[in-house]
Amino acid sequence: MKEKTRKKKNLTLGLMPTRRDLAGEYFCSVEAALARKRATEEKLRSLGVRFVNIDFLNEEGLIKNGADAKLVFQRFQDLGVDALFAPHVNFGCEDAVAKTAKLLGKPVLLWGPRDDAPDFMGNRMTDSQCGVFATGKVLRQFGVPFQYMTNCFLDDPIFERTLSNFISASQVAKSFKGMRVGQIGVRPETFWSVKCNELQLLERFGIEVVPMTLIELESRYKKALGEKERVIERSQSYQARYGIEVEPESLSYMAAMQNAIEDWADEYGLESIATSCWGEFRQIGGIQGCFLFSELADSGLPVACETDVHGAITSAIAQAATRFESSVFFADITVRHPQNNNAELFWHCGNFPPSCAYCGAPSSFSASSGSTISSSFDGGIPGTGKSRLKDGEVTISRFDCAGDDYSLFFTTGKVVEGPATTGTYGWIEFKDWPIVEHKIASGPYVHHCSGVYGKVAEVLHTACRFIPGLRSDPVDPSGPEIEAFLR
Repeated sequence: MKEKTRKKKNLTLGLMPTRRDLAGEYFCSVEAALARKRATEEKLRSLGVRFVNIDFLNEEGLIKNGADAKLVFQRFQDLGVDALFAPHVNFGCEDAVAKTAKLLGKPVLLWGPRDDAPDFMGNRMTDSQCGVFATGKVLRQFGVPFQYMTNCFLDDPIFERTLSNFISASQVAKSFKGMRVGQIGVRPETFWSVKCNELQLLERFGIEVVPMTLIELESRYKKALGEKERVIERSQSYQARYGIEVEPESLSYMAAMQNAIEDWADEYGLESIATSCWGEFRQIGGIQGCFLFSELADSGLPVACETDVHGAITSAIAQAATRFESSVFFADITVRHPQNNNAELFWHCGNFPPSCAYCGAPSSFSASSGSTISSSFDGGIPGTGKSRLKDGEVTISRFDCAGDDYSLFFTTGKVVEGPATTGTYGWIEFKDWPIVEHKIASGPYVHHCSGVYGKVAEVLHTACRFIPGLRSDPVDPSGPEIEAFLR
């Protein structure tokens, strides 16, 4: 069967170029402003950016009067704009930008093209940088968070770097606000560390937790088990794609459970899931849930174990930071490497997505190549994955809180070799592991985290700017290092 991949959430950028309402022969030349507007649009197209402009507003397609803010806001709202980019093609109109941004309530990127040198008479044509400074002040007055792009030419590397970071951060903000997290069952009694304040999440961030009882899960599972054709098709897909170390009959149970959860998630529009796992899934279907969680993660629906709602939120954030290009692995942070003082074992019973699996030759560091459907280490129950993380750079993150102080911890590392173990695992090396260790132990974080391949620390840091009430808490790179990178 063709495995289901959840639809990627495209981001639409609202392009709102602005000019000063002057039309001098040289200073504030309309022709120069229009040339800069056209060049900016062409650059966005060349980068594959999905955007809508304001050509509807007037014959120039430039905003130059604060009275037009409501018109632009309404247009952008109707077109589903997710973020606002306001190039100042000359000095610009500060109140028009600030009013539109305030009405829209979306992430804002502020930029002015680098001005040309004065001519031989000392005349200047645009003064875009000066206008951007003015707009930044007014945005602060309006209480509008924004990202500032260094004054640069369109072909400068910083333009593409900052724009890409902004779009990814805006994707995180879009996914975060109003997120719907599925919760299956209740947390294990002894897992106090994964408690959360559901009402506060709703009031503070608009995050809704959608529960499903285990009785309902069992009902949905039995219904799915009776849909023989779907079950057979998915079971055969497992056999075609993975090593199999369990009885064929158990594959049918896994397939039915995956179908049941997937259908529920689609029905309720869920971004991620936090679920009870080992005991409940064994009782309902005679299986572990781990492997089917890995399959759901690779379809774009990350699943957090032990009913860790904050873990499910973290996973949705991490996935959005990659613009849904990378799957999330949800891990326990377990033991230090026996020889490498800066490496740590990231492990869980068998839920890491197969796309994250190492596919090289088996060795003392990896019991197998690729992903295998196996049985649990604590009773031989079928339904766990077995694989080692593939090599590469990763970003580890955790959303959590203490009282009403919510923060997002993140740091970068790389997968290295280490002793083989059960389930799904990977040894990850950091620049200075004890700093990370102390950060986690001191809280408000726990032993659960979400990982994605690639460097998205800068994205996560910027995204926190656009999510009021969420504090950025980076380790490596540090906050100052991220800010320097984005300058």
